[in-house]
Amino acid sequence: MALDNQLSGSKIAKNTLILYGRMLLLLFIGLYTSRVILKVLGEEDFGIYNVVAGVVSMFTILTQSLSTAISRFLTFELGKNNTQKLKNIFSTALCVQLVLVVGVIIIAEPIAVWFLNTHLHIPFERLSAANWVLQCVMGIFAINLLSVPFNAAIIAHERMKTFAYISLTEGILKLVISILLAYSSFDKLKTYAVLMLCIDLCVKMMYVIYCKKHFFECKKFSLKYTPPLLKEIGSFAGWNFIGNGVWVLNNQGINILTNIFFGVKVNTARGIAVQVNNAVQQFVNNFTTALNPQITKSYAMGEYSFMRTLMYRGAKYSYFLMFFFALPLCLETEQVLNIWLHKVPEYAVIFVRLTLIGAFCTVVADSMVRVLYATGKIKKYQIVVGSIGLLDFPLTYLVFKMGCPPWSAYIIYIFIYFVLIFVRLFLIDKLVSVSPKEYIKQVLVKISYVSLLAAIVPFLFRYFMPQSLLRLLLVVLISSGSILLFVYFLGIDKSEKQFFISKIRTLLHK
Repeated sequence: MALDNQLSGSKIAKNTLILYGRMLLLLFIGLYTSRVILKVLGEEDFGIYNVVAGVVSMFTILTQSLSTAISRFLTFELGKNNTQKLKNIFSTALCVQLVLVVGVIIIAEPIAVWFLNTHLHIPFERLSAANWVLQCVMGIFAINLLSVPFNAAIIAHERMKTFAYISLTEGILKLVISILLAYSSFDKLKTYAVLMLCIDLCVKMMYVIYCKKHFFECKKFSLKYTPPLLKEIGSFAGWNFIGNGVWVLNNQGINILTNIFFGVKVNTARGIAVQVNNAVQQFVNNFTTALNPQITKSYAMGEYSFMRTLMYRGAKYSYFLMFFFALPLCLETEQVLNIWLHKVPEYAVIFVRLTLIGAFCTVVADSMVRVLYATGKIKKYQIVVGSIGLLDFPLTYLVFKMGCPPWSAYIIYIFIYFVLIFVRLFLIDKLVSVSPKEYIKQVLVKISYVSLLAAIVPFLFRYFMPQSLLRLLLVVLISSGSILLFVYFLGIDKSEKQFFISKIRTLLHK
């Protein structure tokens, strides 16, 4: 058992490293691409694309709910080594996705068109381009919906190298279109939307071809559903729909509220904050993508002690990974955005800082959520957490109506999702006997010590030195060293230190 757990830990480390190699390249490509796209489209068109994409993203509750359900059931059966049931799950999932695509085209598309043309604040002369964008983004949404079972299969089988290669190809293609866009003689916003649709279609075809070639359940799938499985997956996805619905409402819904109260240019600032946050979160997502299948498989095999260890370490490492990049970014946001964008939209600096602070609350809770999903018993969890999370949208509407500034939405979000950490902890204790006291000791206390102590010296440099490139470099270097130092001495235990030292020695030896 100990050997199996050690092998699982090594597999997580290997998959994480593969994903990090891919992510570092994608990070530089993505940041450069965003800068070029903002420059070529202009602040207004960039804001239009973000708010229109936000309208369509409201329907991703379906994609996210089913993606989580399919991934959970595929991974669970892989843990039990049940190949026939894997095939039945995959075929049932594909049937569900096809029905949903037809439903989205018939129902959601006209609703999105009506909302775009009657409620969003878009300059009249750009309405035609905005509608063009809407149709392309709806096409991307439909393609993503159909590809969910294939993406879930790759993650469940832990083929992170393939995931990395295809994602890298996608990043390079986006870089190419950002460069070509500058030379387009057509409407640049329309051209950008069409090219993004073409890229998405190509990338998803790569996933389909790979899965059909390598995975038993995907090779000769049939469009037949298994009623008991449909009920099981549908029940899980249905309850998960609540949580994802709240999440989408609190992100894309508030993006739309921002447009209604403050206009397209503030949406541009939100779009910049989201891109910075996504870039930083990629460091965490690479780790959790490698970790999550192991949590589900350890639960399926009855290795509950190992599952709890993965949960504690997953929460800590996710936080530390994000903190490593977020701390210098929060301290030097203005200077980083000036270097990256040259012309920084109003509110972008404070939006970036508050977005990163809010992301810490969700990062810490992610491994808890994965354990809850592994059990399959999510009804009570979704009702309780969804009800509390749902407060974010009406409270934001209320403060906007009262005349509060646009950044007040982030304050409400941070408070609610901080409270939800402790709510989730209480719920998980009832399901898998995770001691709240132990979790607070192993995770929350350690990350609090590291955060407070590691930030002191870089903050002093930032406060007392005048703004300059030298200060930026010093803050980055001192933050990195300070975080690594305090993580090693206060953030991890003896066994974790031994594991990391052995891995470093192995890498140096090689």
